[in-house]
Amino acid sequence: MVVPTTLLARQHYRTFAERFKGLPIQVAQASRFVPNAELKKVREGLANGTVDIVVGTHALLAKGVAFRELGLIIVDEEQHFGVTHKERLKALKSDVHVLTLSATPIPRTLQLAMTGVRELSIIATPPVDRLAVRTFVTPFDPLLIREALLRERYRGGQAFYVVPRIEDLAEVKRFLDAEMPEIKVAVAHGQMAAGQLEDVMTAFYEGKFDVLLSTTIVESGLDIPTANTLIVHRADMFGLAQLYQLRGRVGRSKARAYALFTTPANRQLTAQAEKRLKVLQTLDTLGAGFQLASHDLDIRGAGNLLGDEQSGHIKEVGYELYQQMLEDAVTALKAGIDEPVEEAWSPTIALGAPVTIPEDYVEDLGVRLGLYRRLSTLENDAEMESFGAELIDRFGPLPPEVEQLLRIVTIKILCRDTNVEKVEAGPKGVVIHFRDKAFANPQGLVAYVAEQASFAKVRPDMSIVFIRELDSVPERLKVTTQILRSLAKIAARGGKKAA
Repeated sequence: MVVPTTLLARQHYRTFAERFKGLPIQVAQASRFVPNAELKKVREGLANGTVDIVVGTHALLAKGVAFRELGLIIVDEEQHFGVTHKERLKALKSDVHVLTLSATPIPRTLQLAMTGVRELSIIATPPVDRLAVRTFVTPFDPLLIREALLRERYRGGQAFYVVPRIEDLAEVKRFLDAEMPEIKVAVAHGQMAAGQLEDVMTAFYEGKFDVLLSTTIVESGLDIPTANTLIVHRADMFGLAQLYQLRGRVGRSKARAYALFTTPANRQLTAQAEKRLKVLQTLDTLGAGFQLASHDLDIRGAGNLLGDEQSGHIKEVGYELYQQMLEDAVTALKAGIDEPVEEAWSPTIALGAPVTIPEDYVEDLGVRLGLYRRLSTLENDAEMESFGAELIDRFGPLPPEVEQLLRIVTIKILCRDTNVEKVEAGPKGVVIHFRDKAFANPQGLVAYVAEQASFAKVRPDMSIVFIRELDSVPERLKVTTQILRSLAKIAARGGKKAA
């Protein structure tokens, strides 16, 4: 079992040792908390098979560690491991089972699960009597913090006070000592000596301190049921998943837990930081990590499933096409088909018209992305009309840019129906290029071009020019749609004859 921090390794080791007590199963630990002599014995035990379960940090991924017969790898808090670490885990053995656990998976892992490359299990049911954590975002207020910490102490509980950097620890410690001398405060961070950190954490586990003042070392998976108040100093400096993970450190028993995210009292937050904190305040239900990860996937992209980028990549080809390509490839592999499936193609449309949903029409980025994604899956006029009616119902009358976008999507659908690879429209007319220079009803097309007389001609490259005076964008959209509708009718007649 591989975990990101020494504290979590220690916690899991104790849990495993307790659960398997009295059974013929040897559990070992590998982290910087373990002395070198003992670590050497653990490595030997892994190599000769006397150790059955090992819980450790990145130390388990070192080149000197060999396993006699590795059957299962469990990666806890998977979002903390880079792709390099995961590839190293894969290299340990090709047919090993891998179970990755995370409340906030990185986009790449979520994408692997959603496309069927990996199986996905969601634990959406909280334990009985578990209450959601009450979350508050507030400017730094000494009185509010004093009240929160003292209330927790008086109800017999403990609190976490988390700062973004080690250099912030001294300043916050001075503040706590001055404002709340009656509270016992312990300090913990990742640069402490292993023995010292172990002593501090053991004392906190045993309830000898009221508050643990620390860096994000406590972010991953720590389970202290008596700690039910969390205060985050300078919450604007943390990432969304980090804040969600930190909030998960409290509320792990039947008591109501509170999370207080403080921001600088006299400083304007960046738009991004404000958005992160707002999102977190809305995701206050139990098990909202999957929603958060899906939000992350939408914004950042899914990364490179075969390489080492953890986000991005989707935007290069467009989300729908990327999903379709992946699904086709996975389905073909599962069915044992070696021949490549016919690739999805997208026509090029150049009409000089803006094709966006303006921010002042649909403000939320996630909703806009969702609308673009749905637009790319529409397949006929009925679906287009229904989509337009839904937009008016949800967001009000359509602005000109959205009307143009809907018309261009209609043109795109017609292009697919008529095998048109590229359509260009300018002040002097419309040019149509056919994909692979093929059309379903060549005779019908020749007759249609002849009907147009001097207003249409076929170029040597088999593209067709329709000569029109089209000074405005609306005119170009209207005429292009009319031409493509005529071509669609001719192609449909050709299809019926062939049948």
